[in-house]
Amino acid sequence: MKKIILAVALVCSAIGFSQDKISEGVITTKQSMTSSDEQMNMQLAMMGEMVTTTYFKGNKSRSEMSNPMQGSVISVMNGEANKMLVMSDNPMMGKKYVLNDMTPKEEDLKDVTVTESSETKMVLGYTCKRFDVVMKKQGVEVKMALYTTDKLSTLSQQVAGLGKKISGFPLYSEMKMNQMGAELVIKMEATELKKEAVSDDKFDMTPLEGYEKSSQLGM
Repeated sequence: MKKIILAVALVCSAIGFSQDKISEGVITTKQSMTSSDEQMNMQLAMMGEMVTTTYFKGNKSRSEMSNPMQGSVISVMNGEANKMLVMSDNPMMGKKYVLNDMTPKEEDLKDVTVTESSETKMVLGYTCKRFDVVMKKQGVEVKMALYTTDKLSTLSQQVAGLGKKISGFPLYSEMKMNQMGAELVIKMEATELKKEAVSDDKFDMTPLEGYEKSSQLGM
């Protein structure tokens, strides 16, 4: 009986901590892709889950993702400078980087609609609000459900790309699109959140040695 009470107390304590605002720490997220097409699904399965580690401090963040088939991608965002640095080490393209303003162009937002939903989702102890997004990307309609929390005071690449249409940091998202006649579903979910000190070196906006400047990365 004492063990049960202790377990319940620990869970309640964790949830209570999770509802606190956090301005500095590390988030781990997992992303998976599935398709309604069996052949495409087999190819996606070979890629496995993609794990992203995001370091954040105030209005600065750094995300690192690595995959044997796609290579590695590092994204650094600086809210003070309003800049985003993306470095991609791709087996096909090599090492490339882009450095752009974070504010999206009006042209990029003209085909984007955002609807705030009353639905919520609990992720890592945080109550996340749902936003439904519909956009067109290279002629393909993309539908997204983003679940965001206002308890993390940092930047998200997903939200930054939508201007001021969405508030909060997404801890869960689901994106759907049609690829060659088959539905492609991409899910992202935060699996761990640690409140800890992060070195300022993580947010250096200087491209790493060996990376060449590019107009776009084709991501």
